[in-house]
Amino acid sequence: MNVIDEAQLNKQPFDHDDDYISRTEFKHESAEIQKFGEQLAALSKKQLQMMELDEFLFDNLVKVKTIKPKTEAYRRQMQYIGKLMRTADLDEVKQKFQKLHLLTGNESVQVQKFERIRDEVLAEGDSKIHELISEHPQLDRQKLRQLVRQAKKELAKNPDTESKSNKELFVYLRQNW
Repeated sequence: MNVIDEAQLNKQPFDHDDDYISRTEFKHESAEIQKFGEQLAALSKKQLQMMELDEFLFDNLVKVKTIKPKTEAYRRQMQYIGKLMRTADLDEVKQKFQKLHLLTGNESVQVQKFERIRDEVLAEGDSKIHELISEHPQLDRQKLRQLVRQAKKELAKNPDTESKSNKELFVYLRQNW
């Protein structure tokens, strides 16, 4: 007859296993990974391409954009993305996400800079164009003047709306800077 003392009777599976993860801990980790997956799903396709993710994960992140949010299909797809992310190198994906976040933050600063320059060119006219061309000789004076003239005409007609020429001026400055 084998006598079992109280210590052996109350022995748990995680007592001697350092790699053991409780169900609660596993569920918390899964929820965190799924939230991170939602952040990734919110990115544009171009931003996801910049991150150079696993092809299967990338395809599923793009696919979730076609599904209507707050539906059961969307929830299942997000859970599947969470499952895929558990097999991926999460630290590497997070680093790429941080790097992309810094780049896009930097990009918004650039956008603001070119919007400010565009507004100055529209306000000051030829003097600002001359100043810009002296600083950046790659800019075309004739093209700048044409875009400014068109933008001013369109703004005179409809001051409340963003004009096509205004956008073209912004794009031209950004591409040729």
